[in-house]
Amino acid sequence: MAKIMVVDDDPDVVEACSLILKKEGHKVSSASNRKEGIEKVKAAKPELLILDVMMEEPDDGIRMARELRGMKMDMPILMLTSISKVLGMEFAKDKDMVPVNEFVEKPIEPDELVKKVEQLLKGGKK
Repeated sequence: MAKIMVVDDDPDVVEACSLILKKEGHKVSSASNRKEGIEKVKAAKPELLILDVMMEEPDDGIRMARELRGMKMDMPILMLTSISKVLGMEFAKDKDMVPVNEFVEKPIEPDELVKKVEQLLKGGKK
């Protein structure tokens, strides 16, 4: 199956995503912050990235997505966010400001995670 990386500062989210995706046959690696995530993405070259919006800084996920796109890394990015619950703000994908393929509100149901991952790996967006 696919190489997937989860970048999230919440170990429970990383563990849950990893268990679900490994059960589907994917190889999953992880990082807990933007800096570590950038280094590991460059080394591992995952086929899909699952990325949290808020980590050490409120916009770390968005900054990381921009940095990766600036390095011409074009793997699909599924952004997980609870920002609308925490701050009452909503984000949408935007090729310049928020260059991700899909946004999903946390917590995500296992079936929904698998469905989104499969769609993004096949090149679909919804």
